[in-house]
Amino acid sequence: MKLKRSTHDVMIAGVCAGIAHALGWPAGRTRLAYVLLSILSAAFPGILVYLLLWFVMPKTEEW
Repeated sequence: MKLKRSTHDVMIAGVCAGIAHALGWPAGRTRLAYVLLSILSAAFPGILVYLLLWFVMPKTEEW
């Protein structure tokens, strides 16, 4: 399955919802895990990765 940003379950750009849908996880838990990983890990540049995914992942129109 190809990663696509959500256009319906959006908080900022739909990146975490798209990842959650691809993995079969709830979007809220995926967002929480992403934020915690970004805050608690010095080696994971969360904001930069999110921005990169925002521009790289295509939008989906089908959910």
